[in-house]
Amino acid sequence: MVATLTGIFGIEHLGLAEDVVQEALVRALQTWPFYGIPNNPAAWIMRTSRNLALDVVRREKVFRDKEPEIVRLTEQADPPPDVAASLDQKIADDTLRMMFVCCHPAIPSEAQVALALKTLCGFSPAEIAKAFLTTEAAIAKRLTRAKRKIREARIPFEIPADAALSGRMDGVLQSLYLLFNEGYKASSGEKLVREETCLEAIRLARLLSEHPAGNRPKTHALLALMLMNAARIPARLDLEGNLLRLQEQDRTCWNQPMIAQGLFHFARSATGEEVTEYHLEAGIAACHCAAKDYASTDWPQILTLYDRLVEFDDSPVVALNRAVALAEVHGPQAGIGAISQIQNLSSLESYYLLYAVLGEFEARLRHPRVAADHFRKSLQLAEIKSEQAFLSKRLQACEEQI
Repeated sequence: MVATLTGIFGIEHLGLAEDVVQEALVRALQTWPFYGIPNNPAAWIMRTSRNLALDVVRREKVFRDKEPEIVRLTEQADPPPDVAASLDQKIADDTLRMMFVCCHPAIPSEAQVALALKTLCGFSPAEIAKAFLTTEAAIAKRLTRAKRKIREARIPFEIPADAALSGRMDGVLQSLYLLFNEGYKASSGEKLVREETCLEAIRLARLLSEHPAGNRPKTHALLALMLMNAARIPARLDLEGNLLRLQEQDRTCWNQPMIAQGLFHFARSATGEEVTEYHLEAGIAACHCAAKDYASTDWPQILTLYDRLVEFDDSPVVALNRAVALAEVHGPQAGIGAISQIQNLSSLESYYLLYAVLGEFEARLRHPRVAADHFRKSLQLAEIKSEQAFLSKRLQACEEQI
């Protein structure tokens, strides 16, 4: 809805489109509990957004010429079957246009992904800050600068031609990657896994891969990565919503059709000579999906892929993941040594997984007191109940051995 209304008002009025849709959703939350959910909730919200937009149009002369288009949009909000397909295509195109607007080179690179996550995906500044390991205030400043730049540069609401496409694809793909990651392991809230967020990232990535502008090997690699990881979601939590480690998961619960789709897109990503971080991460996911059980996982191959991945992305989080693979191949002491060598390790000081990983390594080395200290620190930093419950059990197990 934000993308469609932005196409009507003009990209310079992105903030207005967001406000109108936000207000429509608030009214839905206020009225539906009393009057019931309408037969077509999407049409209800679109009509409410339209009415709010018309109020603005009639108050402000600058929007006078937009009124007929907004009225036409409302008439299509609950379209007959013969019109629905074309409307769906228009919405899809508007969504893609918004993706590429957010990643325009006029917008500072550090703000592009933040803007896409906020505008396309509805992330809060706090959620985006978690994804970037930075502060909410820093993200708020990035968003303000990005919207100001859109107005000043008069960025067109369009999918760019080939000459301008390549430079903006990276930002679009990174936005989708971060969106999926936030769903796969939420940074805050009640639930560790937000499956609907993962599915939305997959929907947008599939939309991009089916458009001539986005039908590229790295798009298929990212889609493959998402599908193969999402296939494991049904086995990641127990019946009480508590986290299960990879070795504890029932692999018969993995979604095999989704794995097959992932492998299909992984094969399509192999065309050409370009290798990206998405190819490497998809390769790691494929190794896990191919193993019939935890013991048969090809950890040497996974470590090789991580060795290549750090050449693309030398972030502390990737280095921490590599340390886990290294420990599976060469033992937990090697994993501890790898963590001590991570550049900019201080940026992980508030990252609970750093201490959870160290706790696991020390527990495997039969150092329960040291392991307990790490799990205690990790528990203090974890924000999601299922993670807290898991860490509490690990801490208790270590304390019983002291």
